Amino acid sequence: MNIVDKRLTMKIGVMGNIERIDIFENYLYSIGLLQNEEVNISSQLFESVFLKKGDFFIRDNTTCRYIGFLASGAVKAFSIDKDGKENITCFKFENEFVTSFTDFVSQQNSKINISAIEDCVIYRIDHPDYLYLLDKLTVWNEIIKSVLEQELNQKERYLLNYNNKSALDKYNFMLLNQPMLIKRVTTQDLASYLGIAQRSLTRAKGQIHRNTL
Repeated sequence: MNIVDKRLTMKIGVMGNIERIDIFENYLYSIGLLQNEEVNISSQLFESVFLKKGDFFIRDNTTCRYIGFLASGAVKAFSIDKDGKENITCFKFENEFVTSFTDFVSQQNSKINISAIEDCVIYRIDHPDYLYLLDKLTVWNEIIKSVLEQELNQKERYLLNYNNKSALDKYNFMLLNQPMLIKRVTTQDLASYLGIAQRSLTRAKGQIHRNTL
């Protein structure tokens, strides 16, 4: 199998100089499970793509072809109900993997959409190369297992802290424990994620703000 080197290096200005940093390789090294050669093989199987805000990484009712690693930016995962309303299930930020995992593994049509809420750089791998990677580097089975465990923990935390709570309690918990969502996600998208009306979220924000004055 021919492997094309598709690594992307991000250019960051430091003290007037340009420092080349491969974000994805840095992440792979940070895991602590891969040797140098394994990091090199892994990074060559992923290709970098740039998404503008609003672009789709995965669309529902189409084959889920990719799993991606967010090097920069943020995305939302959502479904569309019969009235055309978005129901957002999660947000993903830097250093997280994104896909519809069940549909990617089974190569079925995705049940969700994943789109950029900020400009994004994503390293993606298609299903054939993903299977090749798991076969060639069995340590990736452990990495994917960890990713799936994080997905499950995220869903459990959501149910524990946001399910059947008032708008005020939901926003207050987010303010204390997930302030990045408030900083980087629109009020409309936050309301969808919390399962409340946008006006209810606005009232909760106002009430908490008044109480802190």
